[in-house]
Amino acid sequence: MGLLDSIVGAVAGGNGGSTQLVGALLQMLAGQQGGAAASPLEGLVRQFTQGGLGEAVQSWIGTGQNIGISPQQLEQVLGGGQLAQLAQQFGIEPGQIAAQLSEQLPGTVDRLTPEGRLPMGEMQDLLGQISGLLNR
Repeated sequence: MGLLDSIVGAVAGGNGGSTQLVGALLQMLAGQQGGAAASPLEGLVRQFTQGGLGEAVQSWIGTGQNIGISPQQLEQVLGGGQLAQLAQQFGIEPGQIAAQLSEQLPGTVDRLTPEGRLPMGEMQDLLGQISGLLNR
């Protein structure tokens, strides 16, 4: 997966396969936006907002408490196709993918948005913010 996995892995504390899973999801969502999203996180926010979980994803970005999501809510937002694609990529069942992502996403997005807002602009801006977080 490359650079995005390395970044997410470092920010998430190197949590192995779950970290790679979050990185793969962010790449998938950013790719589906066809250039409409300036960053992988914007793709995630767009998908979750359109899927009815905008309040939850905004809590992960904001500075307050993170609202959790269930694997079922995640399945509703992502749909079977995206989960099946991730399941095939990682060699585990879609239900396990949903369970892992529902646990990992809130904290990972929270750590990727330490100032309580999405990084503005291109991937380089996201890289700069993450670099600053890691150097604290």
